[in-house]
Amino acid sequence: MKILVCISNVPDTTTKITFTNDNTQFNTSGVQFIVNPYDEIALSRAIELCEGGKGTVTVINVGENTTEPTIRKALAIGADDAVRINAAPRDAYFTAYQIAEYAKSNEFDMILCGRESIDYNGSQVAAMVGEFLDIPSISIIKKLDYDGSTATIEREIEGGKEVITVSGKFIASCAEGTAEPKIPNMRGIMSARTKPLLVVEAKEVEQLSKIQQFETPPPRGTVKLVPAEETARLIDLLHQEAKVI
Repeated sequence: MKILVCISNVPDTTTKITFTNDNTQFNTSGVQFIVNPYDEIALSRAIELCEGGKGTVTVINVGENTTEPTIRKALAIGADDAVRINAAPRDAYFTAYQIAEYAKSNEFDMILCGRESIDYNGSQVAAMVGEFLDIPSISIIKKLDYDGSTATIEREIEGGKEVITVSGKFIASCAEGTAEPKIPNMRGIMSARTKPLLVVEAKEVEQLSKIQQFETPPPRGTVKLVPAEETARLIDLLHQEAKVI
């Protein structure tokens, strides 16, 4: 069994977000980057499925050489080898295309990724990869079992859960509960230094979208306390100032 896990290089959750170039580009100065937490969940489940010599796990990242420390972290967690597509991930379409092009020329039984990246929260890549490869795409899964030919997958739906079986190749985006994120041990950290990391040049693809501008939320205003008996005043403030009703 061979599993391909897509990982994103994202800012740490405590990062203070700022922008440069007239608010068109994320300011990476002084930012600590990590493996996208949802992708860590996908990676952990892939490692569990391959335990005991049942298979191998390859991680793939679309990014420039600055992402290699993040890739090494994924190798330390337990991936067997890694691939870096040498390009800045300009949008979800570009990223999905690069992953799909690599997967076309390399056999994998399944592809896993996180439900979304915590920087853009787009939840687009998995579905796009599935479309490019013409394979089933199952989004936001909570449980995944595999018997060597058929995957049994659970998803949460309104008022219950959905159980899906998939035969053949597929891609799934993983949410909380699919697996517990693994913490790399010293042996894993040491071995990650020598595990294979293949760098592949990106394929040309038309740019269909472009970020025009980023905006940060306005600063929080002062809190106004309204006595419980002044209901009319509260309604007026919500209507005239907050403009939420």
